[in-house]
Amino acid sequence: MAGPDAWPRRPRYLIPALLVVLAWGCAAAPPAPPGGVCHVVLVWLKEPGNPAHRRTVVEVARALADLPGVVSVDAGPVVPSDRPIVDDSFDVGICFRFESVAAMRRYVTHPRHVRLVKERLRPIVRRLRVYDFRVR
Repeated sequence: MAGPDAWPRRPRYLIPALLVVLAWGCAAAPPAPPGGVCHVVLVWLKEPGNPAHRRTVVEVARALADLPGVVSVDAGPVVPSDRPIVDDSFDVGICFRFESVAAMRRYVTHPRHVRLVKERLRPIVRRLRVYDFRVR
Protein backbone atom coordinates (compact mmCIF):
# COMPACT_ATOMS: atom_id res chain seq x y z
CA MET A 1 0.00 0.00 0.00
CA ALA A 2 1.47 3.35 -1.03
CA GLY A 3 1.81 6.10 1.54
CA PRO A 4 1.31 9.85 1.17
CA ASP A 5 4.71 10.16 -0.48
CA ALA A 6 3.35 8.17 -3.44
CA TRP A 7 1.33 11.18 -4.71
CA PRO A 8 2.81 12.76 -7.81
CA ARG A 9 4.81 15.87 -7.07
CA ARG A 10 3.16 19.10 -8.18
CA PRO A 11 5.07 22.23 -9.13
CA ARG A 12 5.26 24.65 -6.18
CA TYR A 13 3.73 27.46 -8.22
CA LEU A 14 0.52 25.55 -9.13
CA ILE A 15 -1.61 26.40 -6.07
CA PRO A 16 -0.54 30.09 -5.86
CA ALA A 17 -1.17 30.48 -9.60
CA LEU A 18 -4.63 28.96 -9.25
CA LEU A 19 -5.45 31.34 -6.38
CA VAL A 20 -4.37 34.33 -8.49
CA VAL A 21 -6.61 33.20 -11.38
CA LEU A 22 -9.60 32.75 -9.06
CA ALA A 23 -9.03 36.13 -7.39
CA TRP A 24 -8.74 37.80 -10.81
CA GLY A 25 -12.12 36.35 -11.86
CA CYS A 26 -13.83 37.56 -8.69
CA ALA A 27 -12.30 41.02 -9.07
CA ALA A 28 -13.72 41.33 -12.60
CA ALA A 29 -17.32 41.27 -11.34
CA PRO A 30 -18.61 44.73 -10.39
CA PRO A 31 -18.82 45.06 -6.62
CA ALA A 32 -22.26 45.47 -5.13
CA PRO A 33 -22.70 49.03 -3.94
CA PRO A 34 -23.74 49.32 -0.29
CA GLY A 35 -27.52 49.45 -0.20
CA GLY A 36 -27.72 48.25 -3.80
CA VAL A 37 -30.73 46.42 -5.15
CA CYS A 38 -31.13 43.37 -7.36
CA HIS A 39 -34.30 43.56 -9.49
CA VAL A 40 -35.07 40.15 -11.02
CA VAL A 41 -37.69 39.99 -13.77
CA LEU A 42 -39.00 36.67 -15.08
CA VAL A 43 -40.88 36.84 -18.39
CA TRP A 44 -43.46 34.45 -19.85
CA LEU A 45 -44.18 35.06 -23.53
CA LYS A 46 -47.55 34.94 -25.25
CA GLU A 47 -45.85 32.53 -27.68
CA PRO A 48 -43.70 30.40 -25.35
CA GLY A 49 -40.27 29.59 -26.75
CA ASN A 50 -40.51 32.06 -29.65
CA PRO A 51 -36.82 32.84 -30.33
CA ALA A 52 -37.48 36.25 -31.93
CA HIS A 53 -39.57 37.34 -28.96
CA ARG A 54 -36.92 36.09 -26.53
CA ARG A 55 -34.33 38.18 -28.39
CA THR A 56 -36.63 41.21 -28.20
CA VAL A 57 -36.91 40.92 -24.42
CA VAL A 58 -33.12 40.68 -24.07
CA GLU A 59 -32.63 43.66 -26.45
CA VAL A 60 -35.09 45.79 -24.46
CA ALA A 61 -33.33 44.93 -21.20
CA ARG A 62 -29.97 45.90 -22.68
CA ALA A 63 -31.44 49.15 -24.06
CA LEU A 64 -32.20 50.14 -20.46
CA ALA A 65 -28.69 49.45 -19.14
CA ASP A 66 -27.51 53.05 -19.44
CA LEU A 67 -30.35 54.63 -17.47
CA PRO A 68 -29.30 56.56 -14.36
CA GLY A 69 -28.76 54.36 -11.31
CA VAL A 70 -28.40 51.09 -13.25
CA VAL A 71 -25.19 49.29 -12.27
CA SER A 72 -25.56 46.26 -14.56
CA VAL A 73 -28.04 44.24 -16.60
CA ASP A 74 -27.89 40.53 -17.37
CA ALA A 75 -30.57 38.86 -19.48
CA GLY A 76 -31.06 35.58 -21.28
CA PRO A 77 -33.29 32.59 -22.00
CA VAL A 78 -34.29 30.09 -19.35
CA VAL A 79 -32.05 27.10 -18.68
CA PRO A 80 -34.24 23.97 -18.89
CA SER A 81 -34.01 21.70 -15.88
CA ASP A 82 -35.47 18.41 -14.72
CA ARG A 83 -34.74 19.24 -11.06
CA PRO A 84 -38.04 19.60 -9.16
CA ILE A 85 -36.77 22.60 -7.19
CA VAL A 86 -36.05 24.63 -10.36
CA ASP A 87 -38.84 26.68 -11.94
CA ASP A 88 -38.03 26.72 -15.64
CA SER A 89 -41.53 27.65 -16.80
CA PHE A 90 -40.55 31.19 -17.88
CA ASP A 91 -38.95 32.22 -21.19
CA VAL A 92 -36.45 34.94 -20.27
CA GLY A 93 -34.84 36.08 -17.05
CA ILE A 94 -33.44 39.56 -16.43
CA CYS A 95 -31.34 40.72 -13.52
CA PHE A 96 -30.91 44.47 -13.05
CA ARG A 97 -28.54 45.82 -10.39
CA PHE A 98 -29.32 49.30 -9.08
CA GLU A 99 -27.31 51.66 -6.90
CA SER A 100 -30.19 52.01 -4.45
CA VAL A 101 -33.89 51.52 -3.87
CA ALA A 102 -34.39 55.16 -4.88
CA ALA A 103 -32.56 54.53 -8.18
CA MET A 104 -34.77 51.50 -8.87
CA ARG A 105 -37.91 53.55 -8.20
CA ARG A 106 -36.74 56.29 -10.60
CA TYR A 107 -35.99 53.63 -13.23
CA VAL A 108 -39.53 52.20 -13.08
CA THR A 109 -41.01 55.59 -14.02
CA HIS A 110 -38.26 56.66 -16.45
CA PRO A 111 -39.86 57.61 -19.81
CA ARG A 112 -37.66 55.21 -21.83
CA HIS A 113 -38.55 52.28 -19.55
CA VAL A 114 -42.26 53.11 -19.72
CA ARG A 115 -42.15 53.51 -23.53
CA LEU A 116 -40.22 50.29 -24.24
CA VAL A 117 -42.45 48.24 -21.95
CA LYS A 118 -45.57 49.63 -23.63
CA GLU A 119 -44.38 49.47 -27.25
CA ARG A 120 -42.12 46.40 -27.37
CA LEU A 121 -42.94 44.14 -24.43
CA ARG A 122 -46.69 44.33 -23.85
CA PRO A 123 -47.47 43.00 -27.35
CA ILE A 124 -45.41 39.82 -26.75
CA VAL A 125 -45.38 39.26 -22.97
CA ARG A 126 -48.13 37.24 -21.28
CA ARG A 127 -46.88 37.55 -17.71
CA LEU A 128 -44.10 39.05 -15.60
CA ARG A 129 -42.92 38.16 -12.11
CA VAL A 130 -40.60 40.57 -10.29
CA TYR A 131 -38.40 39.95 -7.25
CA ASP A 132 -36.52 42.83 -5.59
CA PHE A 133 -33.98 42.43 -2.81
CA ARG A 134 -31.26 44.47 -1.17
CA VAL A 135 -27.63 43.59 -1.86
CA ARG A 136 -25.31 44.09 1.11
